[in-house]
Amino acid sequence: MKTITFMKSPVAAAISLVLTAGLIAPVYAQDNAQNNEQEQEQTQQQQSAQQTGQEEAVEVIKVRGIRGSLARSVDFKRNSSGVVDAISAEEMGKFPDTNLAESLQRITGVSVSRVNGEGSQITVRGFGPDFNLITLNGRQMPGTGNTRSYNLENLSSEGVSALEVYKTARAALPSGGLGATVNIVTTRPLERPGEAFSIMAKGMHDTSVEKGDDITPEIAAVYSNSFADDTFGVAFSFSNYRRDFQVQRANIQGWQANVGLPDLAEGEFIDPRPVDEEGNRIGNHFFPKDMNYGIEDLSQERTNGQLTLQFAPIRDLMITADYTASRSLTGRTAFGWGIWNEFGGNINSYELDENGTALYADISGNDGSFTAEKGTTEVKAESVGLNITYDVNNDLKLWFDAHDSSNETDDGVDPGSNFFGQVILGSDQLNSKIYDYRTGEIPQVLINWANGTNELMPSEIDSNFSQFFRRPGESTVKQYQFKSEWFNNGTFDLPLVKVTAGLSRTDQTFGGYTAWSGLEGGPGFNPSFAFIFPDGMFTRNDTGDFLDQFAGGGSDLLTNYYYTYDFDEAVARQRAYLTEALMGSDAYLADPFSNGIDSQSGVNEVTDAIFIQSDWDFEIAGYYSQLNVGVRYEQTDVSSTTKQRVERQVNWVSASEWIMQYEPEDQASFLTLNGEHDVFLPMFDLKVELAPDLIGRFSYGKSITRAPLGALAGGRSLSGSPKPGSRVGGQGNTNLLPYESTNFDVALEYYYGPASYASIGYFRKDVDNFIQNTITEITIDGLHDIFQGPRYQEAIASLEARNEQATSTAIFEEMLALGYGNGEGVIEPNSDDPLIVWNITQPSNTDSKMVEGVEMAVQHVFGESGFGLGANATVVDGDVEFDTDSLTQQAPLTGLSNSANFQAFYEKHGFSVKVTYAWRDSYLIGVGQAQGSADAPPQYAREYGQWDMSVNYDITDRFTVFFEGINLNNETEQGYGRYEEQFLFARQYGPRYSLGARYSF
Repeated sequence: MKTITFMKSPVAAAISLVLTAGLIAPVYAQDNAQNNEQEQEQTQQQQSAQQTGQEEAVEVIKVRGIRGSLARSVDFKRNSSGVVDAISAEEMGKFPDTNLAESLQRITGVSVSRVNGEGSQITVRGFGPDFNLITLNGRQMPGTGNTRSYNLENLSSEGVSALEVYKTARAALPSGGLGATVNIVTTRPLERPGEAFSIMAKGMHDTSVEKGDDITPEIAAVYSNSFADDTFGVAFSFSNYRRDFQVQRANIQGWQANVGLPDLAEGEFIDPRPVDEEGNRIGNHFFPKDMNYGIEDLSQERTNGQLTLQFAPIRDLMITADYTASRSLTGRTAFGWGIWNEFGGNINSYELDENGTALYADISGNDGSFTAEKGTTEVKAESVGLNITYDVNNDLKLWFDAHDSSNETDDGVDPGSNFFGQVILGSDQLNSKIYDYRTGEIPQVLINWANGTNELMPSEIDSNFSQFFRRPGESTVKQYQFKSEWFNNGTFDLPLVKVTAGLSRTDQTFGGYTAWSGLEGGPGFNPSFAFIFPDGMFTRNDTGDFLDQFAGGGSDLLTNYYYTYDFDEAVARQRAYLTEALMGSDAYLADPFSNGIDSQSGVNEVTDAIFIQSDWDFEIAGYYSQLNVGVRYEQTDVSSTTKQRVERQVNWVSASEWIMQYEPEDQASFLTLNGEHDVFLPMFDLKVELAPDLIGRFSYGKSITRAPLGALAGGRSLSGSPKPGSRVGGQGNTNLLPYESTNFDVALEYYYGPASYASIGYFRKDVDNFIQNTITEITIDGLHDIFQGPRYQEAIASLEARNEQATSTAIFEEMLALGYGNGEGVIEPNSDDPLIVWNITQPSNTDSKMVEGVEMAVQHVFGESGFGLGANATVVDGDVEFDTDSLTQQAPLTGLSNSANFQAFYEKHGFSVKVTYAWRDSYLIGVGQAQGSADAPPQYAREYGQWDMSVNYDITDRFTVFFEGINLNNETEQGYGRYEEQFLFARQYGPRYSLGARYSF
């Protein structure tokens, strides 16, 4: 794979020239008076006026604030073809919510997924982030990470004038939005000539913060002006945001199905499942692979900027050049504590429920640990674009657009280390571990340590292992679009209004690599290095306010303490002692590149498209009707290049740790694979005015979403830490076809007053080529498995002959005692060991699925009282749900859920208050758990509802103070597996409050 290099493309070079020329243009200031609630803009518009040929003074009345925003959104919805919604800025520099994703969830059928308590990505009509296309001024944006989905929290709302959500197919739009296409519209100076400026500053208090500042700042400014008789315009926006906060969590990485159960005496287990005629239990059973708790302290800073230049040298020509950039830095320090489980002979007693889920388990062996993590993640995005529109005459309009956009992520930009690191200390000197989820909302853990207590002493804390990562990636899009609009101004005696045709090329790339140090520091308490760490290095903490929003959290936790320690000190002590002189090849190296680059891949996807679309006006039985019909054809070529490392063997290095060994890096090779596909996408929108304020709509069309970029990367990779139950790997598929949906929509909309309407709609999506991650069991020549091999069985027999429990720790120590370890106390595989069975996940296209739903919305403004209400709900269903009782691999639709939103506001006499509530029902997050078994178990999120509020007061026409409250009800996040008893996560954030001011002129 060739190295990704930033070079100035022809697009970027051309735009740089326009930007430079614009900045040296003469500046002529103009005044523009504003009023907070109503603004009268006196603009002299030069019009051709075919009949008069004279200039006309046109007075534009623009209503501002909440009501103005709602009215503009309603007008956009009413006048559009197909099913479309929009959100408009209340005024320049003031969007309805502090986050674009949070604003989008106010739209019917749109719900959000959150990261660190903030809206990040959207689900539309039950289709998750990967199924929705985000465009910026009509340009396809590169996704964040190795996905096509765009993280909206990284883009500031200050420079955004509107969000347009297209729910039905549109031939003229870039493809990819099977759920919806969301277009972010930014400020254009010549669309609103004259000078305007807005500056905002606020301080935010996140109630969760423990480390960092209690009050963090946010500043933003927007400036727009036109010069030289409105032939040249400049718009500029800037924002900087900081937030310090804490996340408290409990987590299980995965559930293992049908693990080996020991023969226990009655009274040592409870199993309510029925039995067959032979006395065997009917149904499956499930045990948790681990249970851990954690506290993350985060500091986040986001900076956004945009510069837009417009030049209209003649009346019919408009040249627009713009540059948008964003940078997000998230620093993270985290502490965790918990247990790791293995099964079979380790299980002493257990209790299952009727679904076979373990509610209680007493398990011997393995370890309990305390984890410190540290790292900084950077996300950088840039987009430079050029747009030219030219009205050739009254019948023909030409439009050209080009942009070069990138999105980079890197989790190794910590200024002190340049990696993401994890240090795990603890002990395997225990008798047993208790898992208990019979009461409360949080599973409980209790460790019976070998010291005879339930608390590990600081002097007993030992080195388990450390690992260090660097995982940068970049996604880019270079896109060229051309379209023409021909208007039928009497040329043909037909109800044809116009024909739009065009073509485009979209060149998208994704590439990245992973560097991993492997497991450093022993690992796995073998041998013991507890003496490296002095007792004073550890701080004992109680859990009094930890997860105290959950029943069973806080001081009610069975293990109501945890240790913290300094990450850098722990690394420095191990680095100083575990040297090459002592450890040989296992010397402690805090370097993700110590073994070279572990994996590297890249995908290039080039799509050529052509489309034609026509608009018609006519009457049907006396009802005025509008028809929009068109078709889009696309051809896509995919190329994937992947680095293939050569695996040599898997060593058992300690009771709980297994490590993959590789051949020297110079033996690695690159594999290149190619794929292609084409699609034909027709669309049909009919809009009928059934009455002056009553509109009916019918839409038919096809839309697509292409396979995730990461899934297209060919080649195979295996886990570097393949513990029993976790022998996993992945393999891409360059020939994946896109999801292809046939869509039907019927809607009825009643616009009964200014900014007031009611609507109801039905939609159905029949989706072909669903992508399923299929897990296949394979063996690889040369990779032998110590687990269950002849020596492993010999060790079990020896232990059982002495009436000792055959835990994984005891088996490992017995094999060493039998002389099966090498000089470093590591057990290597033999040729008579069986081959390792790997669970390899590979995506493939499968069957068809159907989703249908009903959308309902009402928005009402109570005359001139200042009061208004809005509510919407979406109910969805389909044959895309996960069958929780089946262990067969499945391809369900992630993100499918019902949702509802409510908004109430008052706005009058310079005072406004708005209260909003967003609710989302439980939904499937994804298939497959980090430490789940090969049946690819699901991950579900519980229902979520959040209250927000904002209050604004105009001290003068230009100066406003405001207050914002986010997550006022302190809602928490919870997730589970096949059944609600299979706990996966609980997260607690806390409310946020902001106080600020805005000045505009």
